Amino acid sequence: MLIGVPKEVKDHESRVGIVPAGVKALVDAGHKVLVQAGAGELSSMPDSEFKHAGAEIVSSAAEVWSRAEMIVKVKEPIESEFPMFRDGLLIFTYLHLAPLPKLTDQLLSKNVTGIAYETIRDKHNRLPLLTPMSEVAGRMSVQVGASYLEKERGGRGVLLGGVPGVPPAQVCVIGGGIVGTNAAKIALGMGALVTLIDLNLDRLRELDDIFNGRVYTVSSNSYNIAKAVKHADLVIGGVLIPGAAAPKLVTKAMVKDMKPGAVIVDVAIDQGGCIETAHPTTHSNPSFVVDGVVHYCVTNMPAAVPHTSTLALTNATFPYVMKLAQHGLAAVKSDPGFSDGVNTYHGHVTCAGVAQSQNRPLKSVAELL
Repeated sequence: MLIGVPKEVKDHESRVGIVPAGVKALVDAGHKVLVQAGAGELSSMPDSEFKHAGAEIVSSAAEVWSRAEMIVKVKEPIESEFPMFRDGLLIFTYLHLAPLPKLTDQLLSKNVTGIAYETIRDKHNRLPLLTPMSEVAGRMSVQVGASYLEKERGGRGVLLGGVPGVPPAQVCVIGGGIVGTNAAKIALGMGALVTLIDLNLDRLRELDDIFNGRVYTVSSNSYNIAKAVKHADLVIGGVLIPGAAAPKLVTKAMVKDMKPGAVIVDVAIDQGGCIETAHPTTHSNPSFVVDGVVHYCVTNMPAAVPHTSTLALTNATFPYVMKLAQHGLAAVKSDPGFSDGVNTYHGHVTCAGVAQSQNRPLKSVAELL
């Protein structure tokens, strides 16, 4: 198979879809890899490393897109890339289609097969390709939140861990999954008081054991969320419904009731966000203020630490890249969890969460292949 790796074009997106080690493995297996010049530079992976691994370095994105049978990316294609879609092309990347009807329209109209990292499941029903970036984003959310609590960045002027004689900040983490668990871990490590909210009582029991009772675990309902958010200095939104838009658990009224200078980091913004006042932002313009509350809603947070993020992501994605290279779409037939990653195929939406969020008809992959 001819695999293409274009340079990412989303604002300040500095990760790359395949690393030199992956290129070598694909070439050794008899495949050909095209890498756009500079694609890995911001992840500290220069063209020379890709070339040494056996990649062909090409000067333009257009050449990568036009020649490749499969495009391997990190982030969802943006409008400047839509003209390069074509019938029969396979794109393997984070798609996050639920809040992106325009991208969905383009994939469907051009008969592009879109396989999304974030909806692939493993045999334990986990999301193995979302996990590494959720780990990064969860840990980063506390670093970012601590920074924005500083007065010069619009925050309350609160040090997350406090000092002797002065109480630490209160951190409210909504969602006890990978993002929430990693956020709680870092917040605790920095000395904050942490409240973690989740709907699943069994998960709360697990988290109570994991953190040895040092995190306050709270059952999720609107009353408890409103109470926790009101007293929080930092709120981290980490709610995920795979493939679907995130529920708006923190309402405008709750935000209005928060402390002036409090900070919200909505990690769920890729899927529309779980804070009603949130909207997507970029690394160039990362924050905004609503009712005196600072909102940080960057949709590609892990791009701020691209070397770590690229290695963590490709460790998880590469086995699937190799399966697609070796077997094409037949690779998903024998693996129901891999099949869950197919979001669009032959002009149809094949992911239930996307179909529901955009009110589109759903076709199963099994009946189309």
